[in-house]
Amino acid sequence: MCGIAGIFCPDPEPDRAHEHRRSTGLMTDALRHRGPDGQGTWNNPGESLFFGHRRLAVIDLSPAAAQPMHLGNRYTIVYNGEIYNYMELKAQLQQEGASFSTGSDTEVILQGFHYWGASLVHQLDGMFAFAIWDEQEKTLFLARDRFGEKPLFYHFDGEGRFHFASEMKAFWAAGVSRLPDPAAVTFFLATGKSNPALSAENTFYQQLYQVPPASYCSVRKGNDALLLERTIYWDIDKQVTWKGTDADAVQQFSQLLEDSVYKRLRADVPCGSSLSGGVDSGSIAFFMSQLMQQPYSGFSAVFPGYEKDESVSIAALREQLAINSVLVHPDANELNDQLDGMLYHQEEPVGSASVFAQYLVYAAARKTGVTVLLDGQGADELLGGYESTTHWYLQELWRKDKTAAREAVKRFRNNGWRGPWGWKNYMAAWFPAAAQNALIRKEKHTITATPFLHPDLETDFPYEVLYKPLVTGLNDLLYDELTRSRLPELLRYADRNSMAFGREIRLPFLQPDLVSFTFSLPASLKVRDGYRKWILRQAMHQKLPDKIVWQVGKIGFEPPQASWMQHSLIRDRIRESRKKLVEKGWLTSKVLDAPFQPATAFDANNYDWRHLVLASL
Repeated sequence: MCGIAGIFCPDPEPDRAHEHRRSTGLMTDALRHRGPDGQGTWNNPGESLFFGHRRLAVIDLSPAAAQPMHLGNRYTIVYNGEIYNYMELKAQLQQEGASFSTGSDTEVILQGFHYWGASLVHQLDGMFAFAIWDEQEKTLFLARDRFGEKPLFYHFDGEGRFHFASEMKAFWAAGVSRLPDPAAVTFFLATGKSNPALSAENTFYQQLYQVPPASYCSVRKGNDALLLERTIYWDIDKQVTWKGTDADAVQQFSQLLEDSVYKRLRADVPCGSSLSGGVDSGSIAFFMSQLMQQPYSGFSAVFPGYEKDESVSIAALREQLAINSVLVHPDANELNDQLDGMLYHQEEPVGSASVFAQYLVYAAARKTGVTVLLDGQGADELLGGYESTTHWYLQELWRKDKTAAREAVKRFRNNGWRGPWGWKNYMAAWFPAAAQNALIRKEKHTITATPFLHPDLETDFPYEVLYKPLVTGLNDLLYDELTRSRLPELLRYADRNSMAFGREIRLPFLQPDLVSFTFSLPASLKVRDGYRKWILRQAMHQKLPDKIVWQVGKIGFEPPQASWMQHSLIRDRIRESRKKLVEKGWLTSKVLDAPFQPATAFDANNYDWRHLVLASL
């Protein structure tokens, strides 16, 4: 895992080459936290391309694997990520005649590009963002992994140059203006989200963009300006095709997950895991224990006395799997002391205090010397784990079999589900397009009704901001959560929080073959008998304690945010935050006299948190 940066000047300016080298150095230094183990810079002979790299050594720790890495006199790469099937690809390339001088996955990418060109990306199982310069073609190639686990930003300056980097702070270090997009400010104040669903290239800031997930770009000189050509190289097939038995599906799902964990344990540094009290992280912990056959460290945030504290479940996993449990105890004082540091690394606003709890978990990993952590992120989006999934599943079932749907409602009620179910759901089941439009109207109302929003801020948003998926089946919802709404923001939180401490997070549930297989399954294998994530629970039945596997009511990774927001230090910060936002012209002065709203992390009226975060960026 690393940090990468670069500048492409299609019309070389010899008298400014020193300036470009200096800017590249500043950009690279700004990414020091992403790669504490080494750095390197390079420019091509014509001084049109400048690369910078910060290294976090995970595979092949030798100096030979340092970057920028070259292949002959033609190709040079800077790369951030891990390729989990690099050993298999290396063997394949050797059969085609490639020779290797390192044990790194970086060289596998470079050789793969030499032999296969852009089609290389189809064969990579991993998380990655990389840039390859082709000296012969004078072309810069950029690529990002399927789900966007690793970031890759870019900026066109006003003088014909192209900048790219792993984080936006690299641009600011090089003198690029840091100007929030007013529409993004409004959207965050209203919804707590920083990136609209269909705006995958945009960021929170003006004129700063990102390569979308599952995309690659070719940047080259055109007749009058730089040309950027983008290609989407992968997508999820939502078509249900599974014809086998339930037992076969469970067995195959379990095997794919175990294989994914196995490959994500490939490292030359210590590995551990993030450990909550749920079946997602518990399943990963189980397979890690089986594969490693020795105790390892699991990192958890606990909140003694809080009703949603998971200490008991974590202890059950620790005892059964012989995990060395490392616990952090976030509180309001730490939030006050470290919020600014976390937001420096996040760069864009975050939706709740759960991000801060995650930040402290990764800080603990650095203190204990564990470099790689496997995490259960992505399971909820892949398998329908959120409570809001329930009514969408029931609506799909209602269209097919009303009697079965009524029975399913009873089962969910018996398991504690208290969601609404009535005529509106029947109408949504029969008229999904009408339901989609109703949700878009609701989103528009949410934005226009945002308390204390300054009238100068934009509220008349286009379709891509207000987009809601057309849900005719459960896979439509899960596709949206994986690729557009929920997961992209969560992946950003995890990347910035982990890299703030030079840690690497690996996500077994996002293995492409596992995702494709799961989408081929009918909804009844993901939601059944009053349980969401049914196939995962069934796969882990008799492997983990029943109180872990069949628990209900767990909601993500939730800290006692409402309690923290009532702390005197946090309230003082909220008061100051309101003043700052009024001065910026984003809120009206009426907010200064408004009462506090100590909302939980998942409340729609989480406005005090949004004010606190936005003013602290």
